[in-house]
Amino acid sequence: MNVKDLDDRVVLITGASSGIGRTTALLSARRGATLVLCDRNEAGLNETAAAARSLGSKVFAQTVDVTDPAAMDAFADAVHAQYDAVDLLINNAGIGVLAGFMETKPEDWDRQMAVNIKGVVHGCERFIPRMIERGTGGQVVNVASAAGYSATPVMSAYSATKFAALGLTLNLRLELRPHKIGVTAICPGLINTAITRTSIVRGADADAHAARVQSMYERRGHSPERAAVAILHAAGRNRAIAPIGPDARALYVINRLSPAAGRWVAARTTSLFD
Repeated sequence: MNVKDLDDRVVLITGASSGIGRTTALLSARRGATLVLCDRNEAGLNETAAAARSLGSKVFAQTVDVTDPAAMDAFADAVHAQYDAVDLLINNAGIGVLAGFMETKPEDWDRQMAVNIKGVVHGCERFIPRMIERGTGGQVVNVASAAGYSATPVMSAYSATKFAALGLTLNLRLELRPHKIGVTAICPGLINTAITRTSIVRGADADAHAARVQSMYERRGHSPERAAVAILHAAGRNRAIAPIGPDARALYVINRLSPAAGRWVAARTTSLFD
């Protein structure tokens, strides 16, 4: 896919109200895309849609919770009433909980699995079949995380769900290849978005812990605008796995060359969150 010129292309992005979802939507708009956007945050979604329209993009936006199958069915029906199929599907919606395994509560597991895994599944289930039926190919992008290939003990459940999202993406890549549909796993590292302010933090001295993590993301994090450029670049090249940010790329290389060294680095870097 030529991501430099998205005229006559329909780009669907979940989790589009802020952060990577918003910046990717706006970059796509600047490149001429027709946008289909969803998020459960109505106010943030409307802001993104308005900003995209101001750039000249045609936008269909709907408030949707990606964990709700019925809501996703209704969203897909509304989209397909206007477009035969989307050209670029970006399953971006995700949430985090900053907690080790022992501090993670059952409801934390349930919500992260619902958003970070089933939300991706719901998006794929509802939009890939129409891409296949159309027969002209396309691209699927699932936003996982560097925590999906490198252990992250301070975010145990989040890391587990992102490992699952990465695994799903790699399987889909093989399954959809005969249909000329590319599939890419985006694996961001530290990205300076609102996720550090909205994530639940568990454990002793949670407020101070959250403040330290937010400060680290602000000081060391990649900008969401640069992440958006990298996402579209990876989609255009049909990359299998695309680490985003210097920390994510370093962890990817280390874990590929020496898993034992990757585990050592993960253990050492955990102290950065303390």
